[in-house]
Order: sequence, then C-alpha cells, then structure tokens
Amino acid sequence: VKQNGLALRHAADELKSDRTIVVEAVQQNADALQYASNEFKSDWTIVSEALKLHGHAFRYAANELKSDRTIVLEAVKQRPCALNDAAIELKSDRTIVLEAVRHDGSALMYAARDLQADRTIVFEAVKQC
Repeated sequence: VKQNGLALRHAADELKSDRTIVVEAVQQNADALQYASNEFKSDWTIVSEALKLHGHAFRYAANELKSDRTIVLEAVKQRPCALNDAAIELKSDRTIVLEAVRHDGSALMYAARDLQADRTIVFEAVKQC
C-alpha cells in the first residue's frame, strides 16, 4: 500500500482493519478509504487524512461523519461538490454552503432550497461560475 494505496482492496479483512496499513493506504491514495473497514470510515483522524489528499474521499466516509460539521467543512474546502454527500441538516448550514460556493458555484445545486434563494450565497456562486 506504500506504492499503491488502492492495493488495500485486495488485502485480507484483518489488514483492512489494521490502523497502520489503512493510514498508509489513504495517505498514498485517498480512494483507498473505500476499502477500509467500516471502523475506519467512521474514524475522524483517518477520514481527515484522506481529505487532506483529496476531498472526494468524503463520499466514502461513514454517515455519522457526514453529519460532522468540522469534517464537512474540511471536505467542501477541498472539493466543494462534497456538499452533495453531506447530511441534510448541513446542506442548510450557511457557513458550509458559502464555503462551497466560494470555491465552485455549481455546488449551489446541493444546498438546501432556502439557501438556493439566499441573495448572498447565490451572488457568491455566480461569481465562481
């Protein structure tokens, strides 16, 4: 996994549950998170490591982390369209949505309807399109 984090896919289940191996894999390739045990998809530290490499890894995080404001904010900073994978209540969080649309206006489509009608947020989104 040091050379190819995605090799985690072919590892035995007990190795997909080994913290050292999973950390090494996600540091090499954020997509390796999808092959980690569910325990690590719920692990704030490991998901955060994957997000440092690439925000799209957020899609592999456990649902409880998709409700974690700090993780979601980190994810949308890396990949604004990660807002699509956030918990519904965070799609209504003005700060998170504003952060997403400031980096990519098209993220507006994943925001809650009331924020899609918010003048400031729409203005920021339009500036980025």
